[in-house]
Amino acid sequence: MNGAPAAGGGRAVVRPRSAVAALVAAAALGLATGWFVLPPPPGATAHPAARSDAAAGGASRGATAPATPGGSVPTPVSAASGSASPTGATGPVTTANLLEPGAFSPDVGIGQIHVTDRYGDGVYANSACTGEKTLSQTLGGPGAHFRGLMTSPRTSPGDPTLAADRVDQVAREVAAEAPSPSLAQNFTERLLLEEVACQEEPPGHWVFGVTTTLRLAPDVTASWMGTYQGSLNTTGRAPEGEEPCGGIAALRSGNHYGVLEVDACLGTAAMDRVVRTALSQL
Repeated sequence: MNGAPAAGGGRAVVRPRSAVAALVAAAALGLATGWFVLPPPPGATAHPAARSDAAAGGASRGATAPATPGGSVPTPVSAASGSASPTGATGPVTTANLLEPGAFSPDVGIGQIHVTDRYGDGVYANSACTGEKTLSQTLGGPGAHFRGLMTSPRTSPGDPTLAADRVDQVAREVAAEAPSPSLAQNFTERLLLEEVACQEEPPGHWVFGVTTTLRLAPDVTASWMGTYQGSLNTTGRAPEGEEPCGGIAALRSGNHYGVLEVDACLGTAAMDRVVRTALSQL
């Protein structure tokens, strides 16, 4: 999530855009007044245990995905046939709410994926759109679970959830809980608005595609945008009829919210599957 997209995704660092400020300002006025502060890290009962539970990483769990706004085409989604609609999450986020290696099968072998976790603050998404903001800079306070999924055990010295070599990054997820479901929705929309500015970029620069919104229940939603490499961007926007190469999603379930950045070169169907899994797990 920190830095430009990996080779093959065509990502590069972009100059700060005034559109981002405009979008965020609009969101702040339309969604809520004031500056919300994330809840402080839960007590030493849940989070430390959860962190040690996944520090070794590697076991698969499986997951599903969410929805958000962003000026594109919402896609209603019904729950799997024969099963009840999911309900929004309550209580604190733990590592059990984070995406597992199994979600990327068969596109990436489960045995190839190493998992690392940490708890705290940090950059949470593509730097080109967020200006390398940390979660606390965007939402007002620290306290989130960070999970890195990568094909190499070599991690960045500054953040164990980032691969030392960007091409080894499969995905990275950041998730936390808000004091209420309404604030979780507000946070999710603000995080998405940080990214939609990258739906328009000069030709030749990597770009995000239109926003696809998934809704598994009224308060279980996700919005994701695919990534298109610069060679496919000839008009300043993502090309129609072309497959993305990974992407980014903003997720929300009850009072839980998060961001999932997929660096693996997944097409539309695989991205939809992974986002649904992350959303269901959240």
